[in-house]
Amino acid sequence: MSKIIEIKKKPAAPWYIAGAVWVVGALALPIYELWALGLTAVVSVAALAAAFKLCPPVIVKKEVPWLTGREDADEMLGRIDADRKRLLELDERIPDDALSAAIRRMAAACAGILAQLEKDPDKASQVRRFANHYLPDAVKILTLYAEMEETGVSGENAEEVRRQVEANAEVIATAFENQLDSLYSAAALDLDADLEVLKGMLKGQGLVE
Repeated sequence: MSKIIEIKKKPAAPWYIAGAVWVVGALALPIYELWALGLTAVVSVAALAAAFKLCPPVIVKKEVPWLTGREDADEMLGRIDADRKRLLELDERIPDDALSAAIRRMAAACAGILAQLEKDPDKASQVRRFANHYLPDAVKILTLYAEMEETGVSGENAEEVRRQVEANAEVIATAFENQLDSLYSAAALDLDADLEVLKGMLKGQGLVE
Protein backbone atom coordinates (compact mmCIF):
# COMPACT_ATOMS: atom_id res chain seq x y z
CA MET A 1 0.00 0.00 0.00
CA SER A 2 1.02 3.63 0.16
CA LYS A 3 4.30 4.48 1.80
CA ILE A 4 5.87 7.60 3.22
CA ILE A 5 9.30 8.43 1.84
CA GLU A 6 11.67 11.20 2.87
CA ILE A 7 13.21 13.43 0.23
CA LYS A 8 16.17 15.68 1.02
CA LYS A 9 16.00 19.07 -0.64
CA LYS A 10 18.58 21.83 -0.59
CA PRO A 11 17.45 24.74 1.59
CA ALA A 12 16.38 27.96 -0.08
CA ALA A 13 18.06 30.24 2.50
CA PRO A 14 21.58 30.11 0.93
CA TRP A 15 20.21 31.45 -2.35
CA TYR A 16 18.56 34.35 -0.54
CA ILE A 17 21.84 35.07 1.21
CA ALA A 18 23.74 35.03 -2.09
CA GLY A 19 21.13 37.34 -3.56
CA ALA A 20 21.45 39.68 -0.58
CA VAL A 21 25.21 39.93 -1.25
CA TRP A 22 24.46 41.22 -4.74
CA VAL A 23 22.00 43.76 -3.37
CA VAL A 24 24.56 45.04 -0.83
CA GLY A 25 27.28 45.06 -3.49
CA ALA A 26 25.11 47.08 -5.82
CA LEU A 27 24.41 49.64 -3.08
CA ALA A 28 27.92 49.86 -1.59
CA LEU A 29 30.18 49.44 -4.61
CA PRO A 30 30.40 50.83 -8.12
CA ILE A 31 29.24 47.50 -9.46
CA TYR A 32 29.33 48.83 -13.00
CA GLU A 33 33.12 48.59 -12.74
CA LEU A 34 34.73 45.25 -13.44
CA TRP A 35 36.64 44.95 -10.16
CA ALA A 36 33.48 45.65 -8.11
CA LEU A 37 31.46 43.21 -10.18
CA GLY A 38 34.12 40.49 -9.73
CA LEU A 39 34.41 41.13 -5.98
CA THR A 40 30.66 40.92 -5.52
CA ALA A 41 30.54 37.66 -7.50
CA VAL A 42 33.34 36.11 -5.43
CA VAL A 43 31.76 37.13 -2.12
CA SER A 44 28.35 35.87 -3.32
CA VAL A 45 29.76 32.45 -4.23
CA ALA A 46 31.63 32.22 -0.92
CA ALA A 47 28.49 33.20 1.00
CA LEU A 48 26.48 30.62 -0.91
CA ALA A 49 28.96 27.84 -0.15
CA ALA A 50 29.17 28.79 3.53
CA ALA A 51 25.39 28.98 3.85
CA PHE A 52 24.94 25.52 2.35
CA LYS A 53 27.36 24.14 4.95
CA LEU A 54 25.56 25.86 7.80
CA CYS A 55 21.97 25.28 6.68
CA PRO A 56 20.80 21.66 6.97
CA PRO A 57 18.89 20.10 4.07
CA VAL A 58 15.12 20.31 4.20
CA ILE A 59 13.44 16.92 4.76
CA VAL A 60 10.18 16.63 2.85
CA LYS A 61 7.89 13.69 3.48
CA LYS A 62 5.98 12.44 0.49
CA GLU A 63 3.36 9.72 0.22
CA VAL A 64 3.78 7.41 -2.75
CA PRO A 65 1.15 4.80 -3.68
CA TRP A 66 3.64 1.98 -4.26
CA LEU A 67 7.37 1.58 -3.81
CA THR A 68 8.65 -1.82 -4.90
CA GLY A 69 11.89 -0.64 -6.47
CA ARG A 70 10.60 -1.41 -9.96
CA GLU A 71 8.97 1.45 -11.83
CA ASP A 72 6.97 -0.83 -14.16
CA ALA A 73 5.60 -2.81 -11.21
CA ASP A 74 4.70 0.35 -9.30
CA GLU A 75 2.84 1.70 -12.32
CA MET A 76 0.93 -1.57 -12.74
CA LEU A 77 0.09 -1.68 -9.03
CA GLY A 78 -1.33 1.82 -9.26
CA ARG A 79 -3.59 0.90 -12.19
CA ILE A 80 -4.82 -2.32 -10.58
CA ASP A 81 -5.55 -0.51 -7.33
CA ALA A 82 -7.44 2.25 -9.13
CA ASP A 83 -9.62 -0.33 -10.90
CA ARG A 84 -10.12 -2.22 -7.62
CA LYS A 85 -11.49 0.96 -6.07
CA ARG A 86 -13.79 1.44 -9.07
CA LEU A 87 -15.13 -2.08 -8.54
CA LEU A 88 -15.95 -1.23 -4.92
CA GLU A 89 -17.74 1.92 -6.09
CA LEU A 90 -19.70 -0.13 -8.62
CA ASP A 91 -20.69 -2.56 -5.89
CA GLU A 92 -22.36 0.37 -4.12
CA ARG A 93 -24.10 1.52 -7.30
CA ILE A 94 -25.45 -1.86 -8.46
CA PRO A 95 -28.48 -3.11 -6.53
CA ASP A 96 -28.42 -6.73 -7.75
CA ASP A 97 -27.24 -8.86 -4.81
CA ALA A 98 -25.77 -11.70 -6.86
CA LEU A 99 -23.89 -9.30 -9.12
CA SER A 100 -22.64 -7.30 -6.15
CA ALA A 101 -21.31 -10.50 -4.57
CA ALA A 102 -19.40 -11.31 -7.76
CA ILE A 103 -18.00 -7.76 -7.89
CA ARG A 104 -16.77 -8.07 -4.29
CA ARG A 105 -15.03 -11.31 -5.24
CA MET A 106 -13.33 -9.49 -8.13
CA ALA A 107 -12.21 -6.68 -5.82
CA ALA A 108 -10.94 -9.16 -3.23
CA ALA A 109 -8.94 -10.98 -5.92
CA CYS A 110 -7.45 -7.65 -7.00
CA ALA A 111 -6.44 -6.92 -3.40
CA GLY A 112 -4.72 -10.30 -3.20
CA ILE A 113 -2.91 -9.69 -6.49
CA LEU A 114 -1.72 -6.31 -5.20
CA ALA A 115 -0.35 -7.91 -2.05
CA GLN A 116 1.51 -10.57 -4.03
CA LEU A 117 3.00 -8.10 -6.51
CA GLU A 118 4.12 -5.81 -3.70
CA LYS A 119 5.99 -8.75 -2.12
CA ASP A 120 7.40 -9.96 -5.42
CA PRO A 121 7.32 -7.31 -8.18
CA ASP A 122 9.04 -9.75 -10.56
CA LYS A 123 5.65 -11.42 -10.94
CA ALA A 124 4.29 -8.34 -12.69
CA SER A 125 4.80 -9.98 -16.08
CA GLN A 126 2.37 -12.75 -15.06
CA VAL A 127 -0.51 -10.31 -14.66
CA ARG A 128 0.25 -7.83 -17.43
CA ARG A 129 -2.62 -8.99 -19.65
CA PHE A 130 -4.96 -9.06 -16.67
CA ALA A 131 -3.97 -5.51 -15.65
CA ASN A 132 -3.95 -4.06 -19.16
CA HIS A 133 -7.06 -5.70 -20.61
CA TYR A 134 -9.27 -7.99 -18.56
CA LEU A 135 -9.57 -5.91 -15.39
CA PRO A 136 -10.26 -2.56 -17.12
CA ASP A 137 -12.65 -4.35 -19.51
CA ALA A 138 -14.56 -5.76 -16.54
CA VAL A 139 -14.76 -2.30 -14.98
CA LYS A 140 -15.97 -0.90 -18.31
CA ILE A 141 -18.82 -3.38 -18.78
CA LEU A 142 -19.90 -3.13 -15.13
CA THR A 143 -19.88 0.65 -15.36
CA LEU A 144 -22.14 0.42 -18.39
CA TYR A 145 -24.45 -1.89 -16.45
CA ALA A 146 -24.56 0.52 -13.49
CA GLU A 147 -25.32 3.47 -15.75
CA MET A 148 -28.17 1.60 -17.42
CA GLU A 149 -29.64 0.69 -14.04
CA GLU A 150 -29.38 4.27 -12.81
CA THR A 151 -30.92 5.80 -15.91
CA GLY A 152 -33.53 3.10 -16.47
CA VAL A 153 -32.45 2.40 -20.05
CA SER A 154 -34.60 -0.26 -21.69
CA GLY A 155 -34.68 -1.99 -25.02
CA GLU A 156 -33.42 -5.18 -26.60
CA ASN A 157 -29.72 -4.23 -26.55
CA ALA A 158 -29.87 -2.99 -22.96
CA GLU A 159 -31.58 -6.17 -21.81
CA GLU A 160 -28.97 -8.25 -23.60
CA VAL A 161 -26.17 -6.38 -21.78
CA ARG A 162 -27.90 -6.95 -18.45
CA ARG A 163 -28.46 -10.63 -19.19
CA GLN A 164 -24.87 -11.25 -20.22
CA VAL A 165 -23.37 -9.37 -17.29
CA GLU A 166 -25.57 -11.12 -14.75
CA ALA A 167 -25.03 -14.53 -16.34
CA ASN A 168 -21.25 -14.26 -16.58
CA ALA A 169 -20.26 -12.21 -13.51
CA GLU A 170 -19.43 -15.29 -11.46
CA VAL A 171 -17.33 -16.73 -14.31
CA ILE A 172 -15.35 -13.48 -14.48
CA ALA A 173 -14.93 -13.41 -10.69
CA THR A 174 -13.62 -16.97 -10.79
CA ALA A 175 -11.18 -16.04 -13.55
CA PHE A 176 -9.91 -13.17 -11.38
CA GLU A 177 -9.43 -15.58 -8.48
CA ASN A 178 -7.59 -17.98 -10.79
CA GLN A 179 -5.27 -15.13 -11.72
CA LEU A 180 -4.52 -14.66 -8.03
CA ASP A 181 -4.01 -18.40 -7.56
CA SER A 182 -1.55 -18.44 -10.44
CA LEU A 183 0.76 -16.12 -8.49
CA TYR A 184 1.11 -18.81 -5.82
CA SER A 185 1.97 -21.44 -8.40
CA ALA A 186 5.32 -22.06 -10.02
CA ALA A 187 3.56 -22.46 -13.36
CA ALA A 188 1.20 -19.67 -14.33
CA LEU A 189 -2.31 -20.79 -15.21
CA ASP A 190 -3.72 -20.22 -18.67
CA LEU A 191 -6.56 -17.79 -17.99
CA ASP A 192 -7.36 -16.92 -21.58
CA ALA A 193 -10.19 -19.43 -21.88
CA ASP A 194 -12.00 -18.16 -18.79
CA LEU A 195 -11.52 -14.50 -19.61
CA GLU A 196 -12.57 -14.88 -23.22
CA VAL A 197 -16.10 -14.79 -21.79
CA LEU A 198 -15.53 -11.17 -20.83
CA LYS A 199 -14.00 -10.33 -24.18
CA GLY A 200 -16.95 -11.91 -25.97
CA MET A 201 -19.39 -9.84 -23.93
CA LEU A 202 -17.59 -6.62 -24.80
CA LYS A 203 -17.30 -7.50 -28.48
CA GLY A 204 -20.96 -8.42 -28.64
CA GLN A 205 -21.90 -4.95 -27.47
CA GLY A 206 -19.40 -3.18 -29.71
CA LEU A 207 -17.36 -1.96 -26.74
CA VAL A 208 -14.06 -3.41 -27.97
CA GLU A 209 -12.76 -4.40 -31.36
